[in-house]
Amino acid sequence: MAAVTSQAVPEQASELRSEPAVPFDFSKPPVIEGFTPLSRPREETFKEKFIRKTKDNPFVPIGCLGTAGALMWGLRAFKQGKTRQSQLLMRGRIFAQGFTVVAIIFGVFTTALKPKP
Repeated sequence: MAAVTSQAVPEQASELRSEPAVPFDFSKPPVIEGFTPLSRPREETFKEKFIRKTKDNPFVPIGCLGTAGALMWGLRAFKQGKTRQSQLLMRGRIFAQGFTVVAIIFGVFTTALKPKP
């Protein structure tokens, strides 16, 4: 009886080894009826992305430049010993930072509300 069961096992194993035909090639994307895949978009350089984002929301770079300018001018006044001017410029820096944050939030909301193509 042991011989009979051992002969049946290799026959079953050979049946299991025969694999059915593969429905598609794994090296290519599947073909979906009614769908044409787009080619990969070209990678954007830093300069192109910066220009595009600046055109979308120009107030953010303006606020960043204002913040940096007020900071540099305020530090220069502090070094020269002009404490009153330094304090006013540091307050101006805080205002410029707030303007930048509001510009970022405004940009996020306008992007979210913009209809998608």
